[in-house]
Amino acid sequence: MTADNQPIQFNAAADAAAKIAAWVGHLGIEKQVSPHTLDAYIRDITQFTRFLADHLGRPASLRDLETLRPLDFRAFMAARRNAGVESRTLARQLSAIRTLYRWFDNEGVLRNPAVATLRTPKLPHAIPKPLHADAARQTVNLVETRTSDGAEAWVIARDTAVLMLLYGCGLRISEALNLNRNEAPVPPNEDVLRIVGKGNKTRLVPVLPAAGDAIQAYLDLTPGLDPEGPLFIGKQGRRLNARNIQLLMQKLRSALCLPDTATPHALRHSFATHLLGGGADLRTIQELLGHASLSTTQVYTGVDREHLLSQYDKAHPRSS
Repeated sequence: MTADNQPIQFNAAADAAAKIAAWVGHLGIEKQVSPHTLDAYIRDITQFTRFLADHLGRPASLRDLETLRPLDFRAFMAARRNAGVESRTLARQLSAIRTLYRWFDNEGVLRNPAVATLRTPKLPHAIPKPLHADAARQTVNLVETRTSDGAEAWVIARDTAVLMLLYGCGLRISEALNLNRNEAPVPPNEDVLRIVGKGNKTRLVPVLPAAGDAIQAYLDLTPGLDPEGPLFIGKQGRRLNARNIQLLMQKLRSALCLPDTATPHALRHSFATHLLGGGADLRTIQELLGHASLSTTQVYTGVDREHLLSQYDKAHPRSS
């Protein structure tokens, strides 16, 4: 079953399809990957088995999967490239294939050394696109004062609190919306959040007084929340959906004339970039963001370097 409980249809022989389905179950139950990640794995392997059925002239069996050559895997990557797939997606699909074959090997199902010979496509150096500090502040402030769209006071307070967690604490939107009422950074939790992020890794995140005040203001207007239930709710009383915050940012972009890159995730980028610009060290930022590798955090040095160079060009008399 997929993350939304739909049956999986792999274009593979019965023995291979059964083992791949068992691998999907392992990811969802034992590894507890997120529904989004699980669906991505399923899509990637579905495309791989569909390609193999055309490539081999029949649905692939376990024996076929065991005897595939490097040339066969490269043919799949070439077919995806010809279909217009970019390097980042290709790298993710190759990662899914490697993960599947690693599980095959660990479970004693089959082993194919050809997988180890595959090279990950070179990825473009993507630099995060944070908001300028003034724009980030204006974004949060505008939510607090918006009344023209007829939003109720508790909704305005809720949206302000969510954006404060993204920009003031560097949370991912999913991390903010997955918080329960009893995890709110108000007494007795006060000034810290315990966040379970990617890979089920737990980290402690300090909460700025302004963020704590925003959450308290929301709670004052939303009494009766279930302590074990969601902290942020929609008008139907269910956990708030990320789409609500994405649509909110869309309205704020229009009102403030911000670029399309001003998304909820850009507020998290802004948190990290502004910390770095203020003198925070990369290791601290890595811990606050919940990055598994320091190399992931180091992309923000590129943003800060661009800012420094732009300031140099504006200010130095010999820059031209």
